Amino acid sequence: MSKPLQISADTAVKLSEQLGVPIEHLMHMPRHILLQKLAELAKPDAEAAPESDKNV
Repeated sequence: MSKPLQISADTAVKLSEQLGVPIEHLMHMPRHILLQKLAELAKPDAEAAPESDKNV
């Protein structure tokens, strides 16, 4: 079993809200799964960034 993530309480609350996952699940989520979910959250932002560059 993996040890709990080493993140602050504030970060845990924010990530929990963003991912729609209870804090207890988030804290024991495997690191590679968390990174995958964070990448999925960041994907729409990364796709929108090139469009904003065109307006400059």
